[in-house]
Amino acid sequence: MLRRRGRVLIRKLSTPSAATTSPLHRIICAAAPPQAHARSCILSSLRRLISGATAPGISPTSGFAVEEYLVDTCGLTRPQALKASPKLSHLRSAANPDAVLAFLAGRGLSGADVAALVAKDPKFLCTKVDKGLSPIVTGLSGLGLSDPDMARLLSLAPHKFRCRSIVAKLHYYLPLFGGSSEKLLRAINFNTNLLCCKRRVELNVAFLRECGLGDPDIAKLCSSIPRMVTTNLERVQTMVALTEGLGVSRGSGMFRHALSAVAFLDEKKIAAKVDHLKKTLGWSDVEVSIALPKAPFLLAKSNESLQHGSEFLISEVGLKPAYIARRPVLLCYSLEGRMRPRYYVVKFLKENGLLKRDPSYYTVFKETEKYFVEKFICPHKEAAPHLAEDYAAACGGEVPARFRFTDYFIC
Repeated sequence: MLRRRGRVLIRKLSTPSAATTSPLHRIICAAAPPQAHARSCILSSLRRLISGATAPGISPTSGFAVEEYLVDTCGLTRPQALKASPKLSHLRSAANPDAVLAFLAGRGLSGADVAALVAKDPKFLCTKVDKGLSPIVTGLSGLGLSDPDMARLLSLAPHKFRCRSIVAKLHYYLPLFGGSSEKLLRAINFNTNLLCCKRRVELNVAFLRECGLGDPDIAKLCSSIPRMVTTNLERVQTMVALTEGLGVSRGSGMFRHALSAVAFLDEKKIAAKVDHLKKTLGWSDVEVSIALPKAPFLLAKSNESLQHGSEFLISEVGLKPAYIARRPVLLCYSLEGRMRPRYYVVKFLKENGLLKRDPSYYTVFKETEKYFVEKFICPHKEAAPHLAEDYAAACGGEVPARFRFTDYFIC
């Protein structure tokens, strides 16, 4: 390519033109020294080449300034426009881009939304509104999508939106998500591959249904582990096998949670996590086999989180490893935002004789916030007027030492 360009340039520089063969030019060249003559001819040819070049960002066929249009009309930054303009160099006028922008405005997109969309997919400006976008909008409206839904879909996947097949894809997905466009769009936000891997998704969904999962569970998998349903079928089959290896059977209530926990793990990683649980909690193989089917999401917890949780439950609360193995969900609660503040409230109540009987810490930690406050805070407003305030502070992350047990007035 470089050699060909060089030959073209040499040919242009050496070929006489009307300008170089004019009487005036011959007189000037005859009067000038040979070196000056050659220099004059070269400069003259270069000027002609430069003057014939097209300015950057301008269509060579019409003079339409694409780059300026992207900046001034679409709101792109200069670097964004510079990057996008080559993809639009064939445009002859602003007629079609103007129609597309009017279409986007009609769908409720803001100026910032439009700029982001065009920067992500510059060729969207080339889409025909009457033959392309309008039929798609009609089809999506027929599925129940509102203008705000379509505006969000446009922002998430503009390059997919301008393909008519998107109507058929959403027609398949909406029932899977219980007819909720909000849930579907949330899943697409996590994984836009849902819009380009429909056949793969269909195979995975069919297999997961065979495993006893209903559509609501599969929809949750799409949202929590988006890649699961767009990966290949063999990988999903491996995940199911690993789940069953934990002792969680197909069709059980814990199956979806276990499937999420082992997603994209292999046997080696699972074995390493099991070894860490045994070492940290002093569990035997039997206790591990009891705990994991009840709380398979332990496999997704970080080693650091498991370490801190086990130290708190065993060393501070005084629970036995075997007790925790039968109630492994305790290791999944937030230590600083839930267990530690509740523990100190109960500890205070016990030390000051405000509880008629010792509660189970499993109950204390697992119950809802509403239940805990009504059971352990509200009945003691008079005896411990600062308890609710200090509990809220502890839940907000203040160190336990700020819990003012000694400041209470006990009736």
